[in-house]
Amino acid sequence: MQLNELLPRVREAVAEAGAAIMAVYDDPATTEVIDKDDNSPLTEADLAANRILVERLEALTPEVPILSEESKQAPWSQRKQWRELWVVDPLDGTREFLKRNGEFTVNVALVRDHRPVLGVVYAPALDRWYFASIEDGAWRQDDDRDPVRIEVGEKQFDRPWQVVGSRSHNTREVEDFVARLGAAEFVAMGSSLKLCLVADGSADIYPRLGPTSEWDTCAAQAIVEAAGGIVVNAETGEPLTYNAREEVLNPWFIVCRDPDPAWFGAAKA
Repeated sequence: MQLNELLPRVREAVAEAGAAIMAVYDDPATTEVIDKDDNSPLTEADLAANRILVERLEALTPEVPILSEESKQAPWSQRKQWRELWVVDPLDGTREFLKRNGEFTVNVALVRDHRPVLGVVYAPALDRWYFASIEDGAWRQDDDRDPVRIEVGEKQFDRPWQVVGSRSHNTREVEDFVARLGAAEFVAMGSSLKLCLVADGSADIYPRLGPTSEWDTCAAQAIVEAAGGIVVNAETGEPLTYNAREEVLNPWFIVCRDPDPAWFGAAKA
């Protein structure tokens, strides 16, 4: 199936998952929280969205395996054979979900040869969509308005850097990095929406100098790259890759349009 055929079908599945999340979100009394092994929270909304997405993606592309945060992971001996896979975070930003601030997303990406080629990020509480493919570019859609093509903006040097960062996971390293940029205005945001704000030109840069996993970034990276930006390793400047190693943790990374070579390696200095 071609990417332009897959994309609307994936959006249908994501919309259904988003509706399941909102059913829990709108009734806080029913929200039971479980602590996972890494101390991150898990709710019925995460599990309901995961069930829907796995079922829909398996029906859509039964030959393509799925790597999801909330499903049992295949062993590396099996996973390293995959040339194509779905990477799924059924509810990215569970802490923002629990805070009821709306800054959480459903993330679905298609990866081929370790690079994301299609991505959907949906913030159901905000009714905001970001979606992209390498064939058709990147788009944002708010409410029931028509989709608008988006591009990463060029840095305007007559104003401070517009820096987006984590609302719940900021680090001293990020603070130091932002200080080295000079004049900067910092915007806190949850979930993969941070990458998407760079993709649509609302922010100049997102330095993530802290832990994330592949499902946190994959869909949004597809959108950033289709919008003319990059998501690169903060040490090497190389684009992030997926299902290319046994661990699913990402390196620290930077999201922007035109990186300064001086940034790379300086993050951990």
